[in-house]
Amino acid sequence: MSNPYAQPMLRDNALAGKTIIVTGGGTGLGRSMTTYFLQLGANVVISSRKLAVLEQTAAELREQTGGRVLAVACDVRKYDEVEAMLARTIAEFGRVDVLLNNAAGNFISPTERLSHKAFDVIVDIVLRGSYNCTLALGKHWIAAKQPGTILSIVTTYASVGSAYVVPSAAAKAGVLAMTRSLAVEWAKYGIRSNAIAPGPFPTEGAWSRLFPEPLASKLDPAANVPLKRVGEHQELANLAAYLVSDFSAYVNGEVVTIDGGEWLNGAGEFNKLEILTPEMWDQIEKTMRR
Repeated sequence: MSNPYAQPMLRDNALAGKTIIVTGGGTGLGRSMTTYFLQLGANVVISSRKLAVLEQTAAELREQTGGRVLAVACDVRKYDEVEAMLARTIAEFGRVDVLLNNAAGNFISPTERLSHKAFDVIVDIVLRGSYNCTLALGKHWIAAKQPGTILSIVTTYASVGSAYVVPSAAAKAGVLAMTRSLAVEWAKYGIRSNAIAPGPFPTEGAWSRLFPEPLASKLDPAANVPLKRVGEHQELANLAAYLVSDFSAYVNGEVVTIDGGEWLNGAGEFNKLEILTPEMWDQIEKTMRR
């Protein structure tokens, strides 16, 4: 039986005629979302600093989907490179309709062990990279009197913070605030701005990079998820495709959490009582009745 969580959601050609820029599009979740956008008929520009990886991904995706995908080396921390990527996109496809801010980086560490340079690396990629791309695309759309859509990948802890990932939490919170702010300010130009906050969607290498062995095998990413599983890449791709499509034309300034209930599980005062057995509950009930 095929995996019920790995089914595509939108109708064929739902993104036909749209050109989408995906930062960090060569690997991981960026690649998964790009794949689905191509299957739905979009043109996609994938960018990162590693052109060789991008070129290989682009070739494989052309073969897999028959879609048009352009690989452009771009360090999103540098505004002139972002403008050059935008110019390449317009030269190739004539227009751009969607920006997906997906490029990111993270360290898991006690904050006092980090250097100020470690903070700079994460904040520059996540926050500076997102506002560089957002500003460049927004200025272009406004000048061209063309509507556009911005979608940013944040995290569940962008709203609540999290220990041990402070640079990422601070940067993602900034991206979330920018998303909500521009949803109001730029709506008059026909520009929508939304975000997705994913829970655990394991990607090749990411979990082991963040947690080296023997730690990685002891940390089950599904353990704190009420649904007791991790996300399938297609589930995230389905949500992203909906939010960049015209089907979501009235969704603006929203952050959609897709985490199986994980962050709510961590937030609830008594959620840890999940470990109690029925016999323990019987005992508690007797005590309370008394």
